[in-house]
Order: sequence, then C-alpha cells, then structure tokens
Amino acid sequence: MKITMVKKVFADGSPCKKCGEIEEKMRAAGQLARIDQTLVADEADNQSEGMQLAARYNIDRAPFFIVERDDQPAQVYTVYFKFVKEVLDAETSEDEEIAEIMNDVDLDFL
Repeated sequence: MKITMVKKVFADGSPCKKCGEIEEKMRAAGQLARIDQTLVADEADNQSEGMQLAARYNIDRAPFFIVERDDQPAQVYTVYFKFVKEVLDAETSEDEEIAEIMNDVDLDFL
C-alpha cells in the first residue's frame, strides 16, 4: 500500500491552515510515518504534482489522501477521520468525524 498526502500552499507561499492542523494531528498520533509521500498543491503552479493529482482525481479541497493498493483503483479521501478509520485502522470518535464534516468552512479549496 502507498499513501500520498497532498497539502496546499497558497499563491503567496503561505501554507493552508487546515493542512497544518491535520498534519499536526497526524504527528501527535504518530501517523506521519505511515505516509509514503507528501506533495504540495501550489496555487501559483498548476503544474505542481499536488495540483495535477487534484485535477486527475477531480478533488477541489485540501488536504487529501490517495491510497494505492495492489491491483485496485486508487482511493481518495478528503475527510481526515474517515481516512484514519478506514486506512490507518485508528479509533476516531463520531463527534470528531461530524465536527470535521460540518466544519467545511476551514477546508481550503484548490
């Protein structure tokens, strides 16, 4: 299995707030070691690897995760807690999942 995390950088070079929050949660939980590669969707560069992946998978928010397993189509996750539960087999609370889904105002669109 290969896991790619795509986070966003704004055209002015500043990082996406939500991406930083998710990355910090993953660091605190020891989950970053499970990520094989981290790519950047750079608003200033439509040819950046992250922007190309967002276009390929028709993703319009960041961060997102692409999970590739042998002989299966890639799965894309735009909800961190769903990714954690289904891919990393970690426990999440229903309240955390609902809060993330309902808090779309913090999501950064590509």
